[in-house]
Amino acid sequence: MKLSGAIEKLDVEKSTLAGSSFVDVNFSGARFDDVNMSGWTATNVNLSGLSVENANLSGARITDVNLAGARLSKANLMGVSIEGCRIDGVTVDGVPIADLLAAYKAAKEAANG
Repeated sequence: MKLSGAIEKLDVEKSTLAGSSFVDVNFSGARFDDVNMSGWTATNVNLSGLSVENANLSGARITDVNLAGARLSKANLMGVSIEGCRIDGVTVDGVPIADLLAAYKAAKEAANG
């Protein structure tokens, strides 16, 4: 089935859309609840203002994204790797991450004498 053109509202319930493609689609104001998006690929996606709750992102790969102003709370970050990222203004429990990294490096240098 192919839909094209302006569709103001489409309610889809208890459906399988596995293998579907959405290209140049405006999902502004859309709501996804109890949705399986495992193996999902998103490219050139505007998620500004996105609210995600009770989501499982284990094994996710997030590359070249703008998270400016984003807020993570009550997140399980075990095993998360952050590499080659701009960190100005990032805080962990209110402490600037730049300060945490500087303290870590100083402690490591002191231990190695």
